[in-house]
Amino acid sequence: MANIKSAKKRIQIAERNRLHNRSYKSAVKTLIKSYLEAVDTYKANPTPEALEAVNAKQSLAYSKIDRAVKRGVLHSNTGARRKAKLAVAYNKATVAK
Repeated sequence: MANIKSAKKRIQIAERNRLHNRSYKSAVKTLIKSYLEAVDTYKANPTPEALEAVNAKQSLAYSKIDRAVKRGVLHSNTGARRKAKLAVAYNKATVAK
């Protein structure tokens, strides 16, 4: 444990940031999982309603990934890779009709 006051403060700040980053990462993972489930549902039963649900979830996931990148929670390449993964899943589902 640190003895210097500024070092103690840095430990507190690092812990606060770690928890904040963890919540962002968790939200991104949850939205990605939700989006992939919507894509699978659309793939099994391609209806206009299912496609709207996929597009809505894609928008939410992209937005959260972009926000995480902007805030420094994710590296920009990581964000781009995750968005590309979502796009590939979407393209496979829509082309496979």
